[in-house]
Amino acid sequence: MIPACLSDDWILCPEREDISAEFTRLLTAAQEGGATIAECLMIARQLKRGEDQSWHREWKKLAQANRHRAEAAFVEGHMATAQRNWLRAMNYYGAAAMPLDPADERRWVAVLAMQECARRYLAARGPAGEVVTIPWLDGHPLEGYFLPAPGRGRAPTVICIGEPGHRKEEFLFKLAPHARERGFSMLALDLFGDRRDDYLDALLRRRDLESSIPCVMDYLETRGDVDFDRVAIVADGWGSSFVARAVLQEPRLAAAVCDGGLWDLHERAFFASRFAMSDVSIVPVPHAPLMASSADCPVLITLGEDGWLKADRARQLVKNSGLGSSDVMLKVFTAAETGAAQAHADNPSLANEYIFDWLESRLGAAGRI
Repeated sequence: MIPACLSDDWILCPEREDISAEFTRLLTAAQEGGATIAECLMIARQLKRGEDQSWHREWKKLAQANRHRAEAAFVEGHMATAQRNWLRAMNYYGAAAMPLDPADERRWVAVLAMQECARRYLAARGPAGEVVTIPWLDGHPLEGYFLPAPGRGRAPTVICIGEPGHRKEEFLFKLAPHARERGFSMLALDLFGDRRDDYLDALLRRRDLESSIPCVMDYLETRGDVDFDRVAIVADGWGSSFVARAVLQEPRLAAAVCDGGLWDLHERAFFASRFAMSDVSIVPVPHAPLMASSADCPVLITLGEDGWLKADRARQLVKNSGLGSSDVMLKVFTAAETGAAQAHADNPSLANEYIFDWLESRLGAAGRI
């Protein structure tokens, strides 16, 4: 469903909600350096409406143009311009891949190009970032980008991870500037590792996604540049309930931004009511121990009033489940202030400023740029 808070100007293709949502994401990425509005509008004029092949072709062409500019700037020693263009190229390659079937080889080629741009950006950044591999289960490692904070010494660190199917490259422009400005290091992660997108079905069948987070904490504990007493996690996208479950099991976290288990509780309540209507004798009852009130660290829950879980329902769940403690905060973004769409898609910058200010008040900062 296209959020009511988005005007018709933002909706590129009303009959294709996936295309419209991706175009919105690209426009809002311009606020953080992941796109330019002029380039997005130029592509919108060139697209054949609703045609996946046209979408893939035009965004790939634009990605290549930005990549070439980045490489030329790098050769001439213009690091800032090179970094900016690699970030845009990375994002445009991701857009080019979006509508293609996971089995389509062109999708994987675009993902590889996106990852290569990310690596070039990390190498040109100051201080340089690095690609890290973290062991997980069944020989399936996690892959991440570690972006150290400016300066020397141990720094508070923020783990940024999305829901299953989300790739980590977007965090390099969406969240990394907010971390850097507050003196945080950042570890951007996804659950894919080095797998192709057609691995998603197998990933979604796993019941132990939350087991990835303790492995990440084990890795960070080995780093000499991480202040391990000040490690937080941000679950980007409101479907990341596996992060909320992990927070309950991970006492080493100093703060967490996630759905707090609200979505799990909402689903349990829904199924409980359905079972009751079906006169089933065994009814699963939602219970608070699954929720953020049982966490050992402060938790921030943010949502938009026009998102999947309505604000009134979220407030009711918070009230009824005992989440309203001093260590759990619910922030609802309204249409009047923007940030009201699902996952704050209409204005992620506003939401991320609030989130990272909240993290700074909990973690402190190691020094600002």
